[in-house]
Amino acid sequence: QVQLVESGGGLVQAGGSLRLSCAASGRTFSGYSVGWFRQAPGKEREFVAAIRWKTDSTYYVDSVKGRFTISKDNAKNTVYLQMNSLNSDDTAVYYCAVTTIWRSVPNRYDYAGWGQGTQVTVSS
Repeated sequence: QVQLVESGGGLVQAGGSLRLSCAASGRTFSGYSVGWFRQAPGKEREFVAAIRWKTDSTYYVDSVKGRFTISKDNAKNTVYLQMNSLNSDDTAVYYCAVTTIWRSVPNRYDYAGWGQGTQVTVSS
């Protein structure tokens, strides 16, 4: 079973950038798609982006298109989320998880192996 650890969160001013990392242990990401989700206080956990390990296909929620980029490093078995032009609406705990069902990547119920999350706070 894959185990995931997120890192890279922090406090950043509006307009700034952060890069989050999602590292896997226990097994590789091969055969999975990896998704990033976020959860703000009092809100549901929402899909942000996903990448299909085998094909490098990516998928983003509309609100982050053009600002966030998901990528992977095969050798490090790590997925990244580069976040640019951050605003206060991006403040949340960010989680990564894996799914084998690409056709429904925005659906958090199809994911497993959730990490502990990393806090991103954007100050205005």
